[in-house]
Amino acid sequence: MKLTDISGTFGQWLSGTGPLAEVVLSSRIRLARNLAGHRFVNRCTSEEKAQILETLREVLLSIELTEERFFVEIDQASDLTRSFLVERHLISRHHAMGKGPRGAVIAKGEYFTGMINEEDHLRLQVLMSGCQLGRCAELINQIDDMIERRVEYAFHPRFGYLTACPTNVGTGIRVSVMLHLPCLKMVGHLDRFLNAARDMNLAVRGLFGEGTEAIGDLYQVSNQVTLGVSEQDLVRQSEQNIIPEIVEYENAARRKLLADQQETIDDKIARATALLQSAQLVSSHEALTLLSHLRLGISMRRCLGASTPAIDRLCGLFGHDPCKDTKAIEVLNRLLLTTLPAHLQLNYGKALETYQRDALRAKIIRAALGGGS
Repeated sequence: MKLTDISGTFGQWLSGTGPLAEVVLSSRIRLARNLAGHRFVNRCTSEEKAQILETLREVLLSIELTEERFFVEIDQASDLTRSFLVERHLISRHHAMGKGPRGAVIAKGEYFTGMINEEDHLRLQVLMSGCQLGRCAELINQIDDMIERRVEYAFHPRFGYLTACPTNVGTGIRVSVMLHLPCLKMVGHLDRFLNAARDMNLAVRGLFGEGTEAIGDLYQVSNQVTLGVSEQDLVRQSEQNIIPEIVEYENAARRKLLADQQETIDDKIARATALLQSAQLVSSHEALTLLSHLRLGISMRRCLGASTPAIDRLCGLFGHDPCKDTKAIEVLNRLLLTTLPAHLQLNYGKALETYQRDALRAKIIRAALGGGS
């Protein structure tokens, strides 16, 4: 199995299913682990990194999982391959831009990745659609236990798992969700949300994590505290309280817009539909913005029962009733990724100039939305 086996397919995390999927695109849990007897990655020699890489590669490929896995040698991969993996949310930007021997073991269905020699010796990741943090936690704990039976982790009886960054010491867990929050911004409540998130010790980042902007109204929200709190409590609080509360803020903003500015919503969706069905050139930033508007229209129709001519036309493009299934959301979720630069080029088979990417992106979107050739 190799990378091209997943470049034209899609993992379950893009399916648009699961609790609160109208707002929550995906749930992700990561665990940071280090091997006992080795220095942290930033202090390792190249030879020590290579030894750690080989040890963990063998373990990750041999543990008992239901799906086939493959290994990517990140330090030997092309810039395009690394960019693709970042766009697909299978490795971090930090991992892609790192130095020295490092790699990733990835499950075919994309629900699991093991990043080797990222900031820590091992970063485990489980990714699912919608708000499914409990299921993510259950699976990643099973994987973590299987690995720990094969290697010894750096662990302190008082402080817990030892990590390169002090903010990860303890459980080493990062609980995060990808949220689609267009209406909080439209009603002017985004700053209120960001301030509330900081008060709850949450980090809010853009589409690709730290240092990136929230293009397409997509935000990653994750915990900032790992010491002094159990994994179970953190996952339960996030899944049952924090994330539903944020989702309700967004849904309240959607209801307010429908009540007070229905024409504004209708206009955004109509313009996005018309432009994407006919445009010959579409930039990456523009595609994310316009696809965000289409996703909002579908989600509001499904969640709130709103019906406008523009939304009805959009639903008709997919030939189904969005109140009964999630096909339209799945199509839009996939387009959000497949129209990104590295996806376009990897699936096309070669590097493309900006102008060529914009033309190919427009063609793919027109085909998906039933526009002209």
